[in-house]
Amino acid sequence: MQETRQNKVARLLQKELSLIFQQQTRATHGVMVSVTRTRVSPDLSVCTAYVSIFPSERGEEILAGIRANERTIRYELGTRVRFQLRIVPELRFFLDDSLDYIEHIDELLKQ
Repeated sequence: MQETRQNKVARLLQKELSLIFQQQTRATHGVMVSVTRTRVSPDLSVCTAYVSIFPSERGEEILAGIRANERTIRYELGTRVRFQLRIVPELRFFLDDSLDYIEHIDELLKQ
């Protein structure tokens, strides 16, 4: 069970990461990256972020690019939250495929 502090930090990181991705994906037209959920470890040192990528066909390619630029994203995040957090957590990104799963279930129910 997450504590109140973990939830507040997770919401802050989700908001700031989504703003960072929004700025970075303006250059690439036709791609939308959104942060669906973040989880923070109890010692606030690791942040696990689940990203949803549209179109989902390019999901693995874009996620590989995000993972390659983790240090840059962490630095950008650090400049945004430097007055709220003492230590910027290590970032881990995973693909959130729940929307694809829901779409698949809807297609099966229509048949």
